[in-house]
Amino acid sequence: MKFGCVSEVGQIQRLLLKHPRAAFLGMENIQQQWQELNYLAPPDYEKTLKEYENFVLLLKEFVPEITYLPEHKKTGLDSIYVHDSSVSTKSGLILTNMGKKQREAEPMAVGEFLDGLDVPIVGSISGDGRLEGGDVVLWDARTLCVGLGYRTNEEGIRQLREFTKNDIEEFIVVPLPHWKGPDDVLHLMSLISPIDFDLAVVYSRLLPVPFRNWLIRRSVKLIEVPESEFESMGCNVLALAPRRCIMIEGNPQTRQKLLDEGVEVMEYSGEEISVKGAGGPTCLTRPLLRAEF
Repeated sequence: MKFGCVSEVGQIQRLLLKHPRAAFLGMENIQQQWQELNYLAPPDYEKTLKEYENFVLLLKEFVPEITYLPEHKKTGLDSIYVHDSSVSTKSGLILTNMGKKQREAEPMAVGEFLDGLDVPIVGSISGDGRLEGGDVVLWDARTLCVGLGYRTNEEGIRQLREFTKNDIEEFIVVPLPHWKGPDDVLHLMSLISPIDFDLAVVYSRLLPVPFRNWLIRRSVKLIEVPESEFESMGCNVLALAPRRCIMIEGNPQTRQKLLDEGVEVMEYSGEEISVKGAGGPTCLTRPLLRAEF
């Protein structure tokens, strides 16, 4: 098998990335786009390249195969956050339909690229449907959770349910809070990151009570991100394998809680590639193949 994911925690064996050389292009392009895309500040291009290379070096320690999306004339800075433009399933990829207008060409660019590879496209969210990959959590082979918010709507969720009906038995819709409004990014995975089938990092202050209770009924131990580390993306943690993860520097309390649970934790410096664009390690990656358990 060269494709297929049945969880967010199985060992990543094949990974899709987009290098800032292909997404940011250069400082002139950054200056033209960063404000419209609601970045905190313009990323420094040269520092971005160094940060990203260090991030990739960590990934290469555990991921056997990494594939890079090429430059595409219709995509912008946000295309570095490759997680949002598709959803990985057991059968292949579902191309999303972005809730952020400036990102609407990204799924098409992914589809064009993967057309030449051995990764099947299950379908595409279309019409009035809106869906972003950061709102989808594939809990296990038969269970999928999806956030309903400003980036993902009811029609997008209906289409996702249809595309996954042969594999998914339990389909959980999680209403998301208003938080900072439609111009800010708040995905379901802004509030929860699975680390193992029975362990997750969460920010419970924004989790809907029914969903939090669902996790508890499934005997999932919740690692609570403190308020002081939510804005610094302490809740955005990428599981490379069960209880092996990578997170952004600057969240020492969350890191220690992970270590206390026996989790192997790696950190990267992400001021340019993560903080300014509000996209952590999960956002920067799209697993194409994860090991089954």
